Amino acid sequence: MSDYSSIIEQLPYEPPFLFVDQLHDVNENGVSGVYTFKADEYFYQGHFKDHPVTPGVILTECMAQIGLVCLGIYLNGIEKNSTREMTVGLTESDMQYLQPVYPGETVTVLSEKVYFRFGKLKCKVSMKNGLDSIVCQGTISGMLIPKRSE
Repeated sequence: MSDYSSIIEQLPYEPPFLFVDQLHDVNENGVSGVYTFKADEYFYQGHFKDHPVTPGVILTECMAQIGLVCLGIYLNGIEKNSTREMTVGLTESDMQYLQPVYPGETVTVLSEKVYFRFGKLKCKVSMKNGLDSIVCQGTISGMLIPKRSE
C-alpha cells in the first residue's frame, strides 16, 4: 500500500469538517479510502434525539472528499503535470441512502471515475460499512478550480 498522505494534506478541509482518515488506493480510474465517524462528532448532538445517526449530507460530504476531491487532486497532478494547488467545487450529486451509519462506525468509500475532461470530474461512488454492506451510493460531479492565494 502506498502512502497518499500528500493528497490528504492538499485537501481544503480541516477538523471538524475533514472526513478522510486514510486513502488505500488512488489511480487514474478511481480511489478508495476510509473514515471513522467518532462518537463525539458535532453533528450527532441533535440528529436524532437519543438515537444519533450520521446525516445524509455528511455521508455525501465524506464520499465527495474521498471519492471526488482526493481523486481530482491526484488527476490534476498526473494529467496536467502541475504543482498548482487545486480543489474541487461540487456541481452535482445523486445519492441513494440504504442504511444508517452510527457513531463509531468506520466506512470505506469506493469511487470510480466516469469521466474527467475540461476540468470536470464525474464519479460513481459507494460507501460500505464494516460488514461490507453498501450504506449509500450514487454519482458526484465537480469542477477542478485553483485554490485562492491568500
